[in-house]
Amino acid sequence: MNKATTHFFLYFLFSFLFITSCSDKEKASPHADWSGYQGGNDRNQYSHLDQINTSNVTALKEAWRYDSGDADSTGKTQIQCNPLIIDGIIYGTNPALKLFALDGATGKELWKFHPPISDDSGQGANRGLTVYGEGDQMCIIYTSGAFIYAVNAKTGKLVETFGDGGKVDLHKGLDRNVDSLFIVSNSPGVIYKDLFIVGSRVSESIGHVPGHIRAYDARTGEQKWIFHTIPHPGEEGYDTWPKDAYLKSGGANAWSGMSLDEKRAMVFVPTGSASFEFYGGDREGKNLFSNCVIALDANTGKKYGITKRSIMMFGTATIRLHQIW
Repeated sequence: MNKATTHFFLYFLFSFLFITSCSDKEKASPHADWSGYQGGNDRNQYSHLDQINTSNVTALKEAWRYDSGDADSTGKTQIQCNPLIIDGIIYGTNPALKLFALDGATGKELWKFHPPISDDSGQGANRGLTVYGEGDQMCIIYTSGAFIYAVNAKTGKLVETFGDGGKVDLHKGLDRNVDSLFIVSNSPGVIYKDLFIVGSRVSESIGHVPGHIRAYDARTGEQKWIFHTIPHPGEEGYDTWPKDAYLKSGGANAWSGMSLDEKRAMVFVPTGSASFEFYGGDREGKNLFSNCVIALDANTGKKYGITKRSIMMFGTATIRLHQIW
């Protein structure tokens, strides 16, 4: 057994123990499930479950083991997925980014979904999943390669009413042709109402793809809004890039994920560097909106502005960001 597979077994062992440690009171708690990446849209990575603690963790024993398959013989494959746990079912992905569902009590595989178009990034990395809907209509939304897939959580079959027969191509809808260039989305997006909001991972060197933030209808796969992290003419920040940079520059992408304040309908998006990452001769200027945190209206994708009140509330950190922008 290689190192990656061993880590995978341990990961799901503890996931299983998380489920079986619930008391009746805890099962009634909204935190008994792990229904979102890192615990939910707020990404606080916290659970109320407390039966496993520092006094008894050394007494834990293996309950079951599941081999997800597709680990290579050299140990270079990996599993980064933070699995979901919903009503006793564990959802995760394997090194080939095949999506699976397990019975949390026994480790029995309930189904496995094979993406019709495999991950072509050479990385095989997927950090987590997103869930939308309830009951028989609940689906798992996740990415493999350049495609977003919607998979029925009960059957493991594509939701064919989503996008093109169950998938959406991340190359499309970026307001310029990038069909031959590299784009994936390793980190899961967030669900707000009926919207699936997501970022992307793009090249940090050649093959520039803009890292725009997009929202899709979680039912149909239709793109509903886009926020240009490399501003277009007439948009805020356009003058912080060379002329027509939106036609040729790339990066400023949300590769690490995002968090959501559902009450305020605010999605917080951290972005990375503009491309080239290390050489900036072809992108002189401050390059708004790279290397910053953006607060967007989850309904529309419009950026929240910085006000005098917000500067007073958030202090010098906001002032420094304002000066950089």
